[in-house]
Amino acid sequence: MKKYKVIIDTDPGVDDSAALVLALFDKKLDIKLISTAKGNVDIDKATRNLLHLLDKFKIDIPVVKGLSVGLSGKSRTAEFMHGKEGMGGYNPPHKTFHKVLPVDAIDKMYEVIKQNKHEISILVYSPHTNIGALIQKYPDVTKMIKQIIFMGGSPYGVKGFPDHISFNISSDVKAFKIVLDSKIPLIMIPSDMGRRKAHLDEQTVYKIKDANEVGNFLFQMYKKYWELGFPDKRIATNDTCAYLFLTNRKLFKTKKADIYLDMDKDKGKTIVDFNKNGKVRVAVGINREKFLNLYMKKINEFKNFKFK
Repeated sequence: MKKYKVIIDTDPGVDDSAALVLALFDKKLDIKLISTAKGNVDIDKATRNLLHLLDKFKIDIPVVKGLSVGLSGKSRTAEFMHGKEGMGGYNPPHKTFHKVLPVDAIDKMYEVIKQNKHEISILVYSPHTNIGALIQKYPDVTKMIKQIIFMGGSPYGVKGFPDHISFNISSDVKAFKIVLDSKIPLIMIPSDMGRRKAHLDEQTVYKIKDANEVGNFLFQMYKKYWELGFPDKRIATNDTCAYLFLTNRKLFKTKKADIYLDMDKDKGKTIVDFNKNGKVRVAVGINREKFLNLYMKKINEFKNFKFK
């Protein structure tokens, strides 16, 4: 079986945590390193949440704690959506058994990439702070990274549209501009993918709850994470879409585009110009039925898993 070597950059976060649960057990992934970022919650909570997931699922993967402040300066968090502790309706303990590596996060990321030249795909579930800092400190890394698959951005550019300006990009526009200009192959999974096309409806969420212990764990997070601004109850799968793009590419329809970033008037707004020579591949569609079937299949694979 082909294994994809990855670094995951994440700010758990309900959607991050849900994506991580699936990714940690995916036999197609060879996770070399996980770095944490400030985003949905501050860097300390994000790191604690990740380490707790490793504790809870008894998995050992190297973790580094990223920058506590974005390259653009101080930014907001999204605790209004993810809860004070970042895991929705689930309350993680304050202490963890797993610890971060006692090294500089940017140096460690560079080391892993250099040891696996042209093989590492970076999955970015968070603001691009760590990736921007990596490129700033080690410019030669741009020629060593296979690709960056990131969740965020919008192909619409329509003011008033809920996905007009995405949280991950607007939280650190300077860092994203560095990534955008890096010439690293980029795949954009827009914010609307997880909330408008591959969302979990209420019926599916309760099927997940009743599937097994892991499904119930996800439900505990989900029960206070219903997406805002929609007439129905739904759960966004933003970061899960980014991970599944790597392992199940055929689920998605994409188009090439050039992306321009507003750094002044509407900070974080992405202007997407679809054209056959575009430098960024943008996900524009997903087979919803196959996605939901795959999601439930992955949940059901935990049928014999027991938390202790």
